[in-house]
Amino acid sequence: MQRRTFVKNAGLASGMLVTAPLLGNSNTFGKNDFPLMDLHVHTTDMFTMEQIMEIAEKRKVKFGIVEHPAVWAIKDDADLNRYIENLRKYPVYVGLQPMTPNWASNFSPEVIKKLDYVLMDPQTIPIENGDYERIYRLETYVEDTEAFMEMYMKHSLNILQTEPINIFGWPLFLPVCIARDYYTLWTEKRMQQIISAAKARNIALEINDMAHTPHEKFILMAKEQGLKFTFGSDSRNSNAGRLAYCKAVAKKCNLKEDDFYVPGRK
Repeated sequence: MQRRTFVKNAGLASGMLVTAPLLGNSNTFGKNDFPLMDLHVHTTDMFTMEQIMEIAEKRKVKFGIVEHPAVWAIKDDADLNRYIENLRKYPVYVGLQPMTPNWASNFSPEVIKKLDYVLMDPQTIPIENGDYERIYRLETYVEDTEAFMEMYMKHSLNILQTEPINIFGWPLFLPVCIARDYYTLWTEKRMQQIISAAKARNIALEINDMAHTPHEKFILMAKEQGLKFTFGSDSRNSNAGRLAYCKAVAKKCNLKEDDFYVPGRK
């Protein structure tokens, strides 16, 4: 099942959308001390760029649009060029959201450089026989929690250390079946490994509105060590740009303009 189909069927994406003001050198602050930007929004047949633009104007939010490089979405340079050119008609940032390791081997470096940013999360974990464990699925089952965390950390660090990305998405997300142990499983040692790996390559950390991750302690640890953040709704509907959790935790952690990563629009 495609990821977008699963999220939609799970009830996490539905309805209409609208969205985005002109992009310039200035950021949108409103009542906040930080730029109001949602860099994790997907279009669908039912959620168009025109709707996204209406939402952007209504909520005074700037948007970044992402799509998955995959055989059913963007599979080669021609697809990627077409995707970028179509989005350049709109005042949005143009991003890509790969799901599996070594995704960049299907594209030329010259075309990848045309993107404003690349966002990748660790929710699709390689396992044996060339298959993947898709931990965003509600039916995900974890038999051995510690073995899972070792595999999850290895995959997360591999992304942070080797993949050509700008933003690490959904940090500290856990499958529903073990989410009750969130504060126990995300030890300070594990959190520091994520932070150190991101800092080593200047990768920003997403504050994800859908998952409500990461939590305050992790954000403060990362902020103290100079990492940058982004907001992301991972939405395909009118939830785009709401960012209730993002704004609340950013205020709680006293995040300011300088704490945020802003893509360069190419």
